[in-house]
Amino acid sequence: MIFEPCFIYILKCSDNSYYVGHTNNLELRIKEHCSGVEGYTSARLPEMLVYAKELETRDEAFWLERQIKGWSRRKKEALINNNVDQLKLFASRAKWFKNLISHPKILDN
Repeated sequence: MIFEPCFIYILKCSDNSYYVGHTNNLELRIKEHCSGVEGYTSARLPEMLVYAKELETRDEAFWLERQIKGWSRRKKEALINNNVDQLKLFASRAKWFKNLISHPKILDN
């Protein structure tokens, strides 16, 4: 089985939002986004590529894309800025919040 490298990427759009995607041809995919053909980015034309990482397989890129799409804006910006300390902080806050929600009696105190 041959594995084709794939990229996870984040675009900053004209409305200041972030678009997260994955592709096996980063240059072509960005051109497609900038052409206005695609859904989300067609109304918010990308201004710049702010993050890209090559992964070994499409599956890895797909699952990382799904994970990052669920992150807060601040956590995405920590990734974009390669701020490992902030990434860890936001990850620990998310775990704390999930625990709080899953144990509602904590909120009663």
